[in-house]
Amino acid sequence: MPGKLVGMAGTCYPDRLIQSIPNLYYYAANNPSEATIAKRRSYAATISYLTPPAENAGLYKGLKELGELISSYQPQRESSKASTIVNSVVATAKQCNLDKDVDLPDDDEDVSKLTVEQRDDIVGKVYGKIMEIESRLLPCGLHTVGVPPTAEEAIATLVNIASIDRPEERDGLGIQGLPRILAKAAGRDIEDVYRGSDGGNLADVQLGEKIKLGVRAAVAASVDRSTDDQGRVTEVNEMTEGLTAMFSGGSPMKKALAAEGFEVTDDEIAPVMTYCEFCLKQVVADNEMGALLEGLNGEFITPGPGGDPIRNPLVLPTGKNMHALDPQAIPTSAACDCAKIVVDRLLDRQLKDNNGVYPESVAFVLWGTDNIKTYGESLAQVLWMVGVRPLPDSLGRVNQIEATPLEELGRPRIDVVVTCSGVFRDLFINQMNLLDRAVKLVAELDEPLDQNYVRKHALEQAEELGVSLRDAATRVFSNAAGSYSANVGLAIENGGWEDEGQLQDQFLSRKGFAFNADKPGVLDQANEVFKSSLKKVDVTFQNLDSSEISLSDVSHYFDSDPTKVVAGLRTDGKKPNAFVADTTTANAQVRTLSETVRLDARTKLLNPKFYEGMLKSGYEGTREITKRLRNTMGWSATAGAVDNFVYEDANDVFIADPEMQKRLLETNPNAFRDMVTTFLEANGRGYWDTSEENLDRLRQLYAEVDDKIEGM
Repeated sequence: MPGKLVGMAGTCYPDRLIQSIPNLYYYAANNPSEATIAKRRSYAATISYLTPPAENAGLYKGLKELGELISSYQPQRESSKASTIVNSVVATAKQCNLDKDVDLPDDDEDVSKLTVEQRDDIVGKVYGKIMEIESRLLPCGLHTVGVPPTAEEAIATLVNIASIDRPEERDGLGIQGLPRILAKAAGRDIEDVYRGSDGGNLADVQLGEKIKLGVRAAVAASVDRSTDDQGRVTEVNEMTEGLTAMFSGGSPMKKALAAEGFEVTDDEIAPVMTYCEFCLKQVVADNEMGALLEGLNGEFITPGPGGDPIRNPLVLPTGKNMHALDPQAIPTSAACDCAKIVVDRLLDRQLKDNNGVYPESVAFVLWGTDNIKTYGESLAQVLWMVGVRPLPDSLGRVNQIEATPLEELGRPRIDVVVTCSGVFRDLFINQMNLLDRAVKLVAELDEPLDQNYVRKHALEQAEELGVSLRDAATRVFSNAAGSYSANVGLAIENGGWEDEGQLQDQFLSRKGFAFNADKPGVLDQANEVFKSSLKKVDVTFQNLDSSEISLSDVSHYFDSDPTKVVAGLRTDGKKPNAFVADTTTANAQVRTLSETVRLDARTKLLNPKFYEGMLKSGYEGTREITKRLRNTMGWSATAGAVDNFVYEDANDVFIADPEMQKRLLETNPNAFRDMVTTFLEANGRGYWDTSEENLDRLRQLYAEVDDKIEGM
């Protein structure tokens, strides 16, 4: 529409259309960035609502059987039965396709000849992987506006809240998360436990699981004290209440932890449990309908921050008029600390997978919502990758930077290519300026080229393109003003694309607009330098920061993923390594993209707890299941990151079962037809290799569903 997007005048079409009509707009509490755009464009009074209740993904089918086998191994680990159990663990793990995530013995290898420690190593790695699946949070069903979560539904959220260290709370005294307290009670440091567990050490995996169970038990005991006979929390009983508890062995939380094998005092857990009780009040307090009535009555709607309620419980209670944050105040020092951990783990993983060689260039994708929720973590990751630190002023505004000396950095400066979403561009133009200045600062440093890949590549590009060093060091790109996304997701959704080359050209043409700090406020088309920078990329990288939204939940992630784009541009045709950082829990993980897609499929699309929860929501739930299948195919198209078994298992769940066919058809025939179409398209495009029997069934189903929809 004609006119400006922000700071509109009376001649701008958004302003002319809305005029003086009140605009009350429900928005998910975890999406403050798009809510901010709604305020700017249509003067919306936003009303936040909760994301769907979440719970642990749990184990099912073969994964459940695997868990039972591992439980039987521990008491028998030194007996003659140990080898038989390990053989069963390995066979079952392969049936569950875990051999794609864990190194397992070959079929002809004699497990009986392995030492106890070697058997422990096999079982520990498998156990760690299934516990990773079991403990992952997933939304169950859909949220109903005005209905607060039950006590049971609140527990999963509170467990994650209680698991995070919060150094900024209690006037800077900080609150230690329960995992850290429980690890200390076991004589360990939680970071050491995490490292050992990630490496597949059986004892550390078991201790990590014991700590998780302890946290759940303590939180459940806390919530249980305040739960009525209807399973809801109407009034929170605080930890400091009830002197009788002090004379009967301590609080219910202390007793619950003792039952799990952790001896702690009430004084040790008081700060975190008191904070949990505060958060419980926030979680179950509901003003979603009340805020709507206040707005309709022309009354004041209480403002509040938007974001991830686990990272920032002040997002709760919902029913607030959402705001974001001061864009000049990010990245915060806490975000920089978290970013350093993730970047170091990414580089360590790449060194391990690449024979000890550092990547020379990493492609990042920056999102508006994610940086609001994390206070600029992914922004800080880019800065740390090139070896630059942000310098806040006395008011906390970040507008200055300095290069970290190579001696302090302890590694080469890694080049970056940063693709910003359209929303990030709208909200954080100052931070795009910061990034561009950081890259150009590093490019102009007089340092050895084998220690400064930014300068190395910029010099090569300056000669190749015939431009200045500063112009050649352009690394921050986005859409043209007023444009959003690469529209790759849209093409995949409607099936209107001929081949992957079309998707890649679309990405390059729509995302190739460069930000230049020397010409602030202008995004010029810079396809040549964009392509030149991308063809040097060794690693593509994205972040997952919230349990509510993962790779298959929305199309945005694959829409902006440049993995196959880079492969098409590189002169050696090499596909870059693709990684995803998962900071949804206290133990941040860096996984390959394929590992993350597999984890997402196992915890959602293929998980009975997920799809049964969605089916209870009827029409919309069936659409959500189909959407995740379609988004999974999107990762095949843009990154080749989906294993064949994901499609095969999904076909077994949703298509091969006549009863499931009937349920999907009855709840939403249009979505079911789209699901059948997606399976056929995945096969037709070469992403899924399956039997003719499966394909014949799908073709027949398509004809039957189409006839039903058309009323024939």
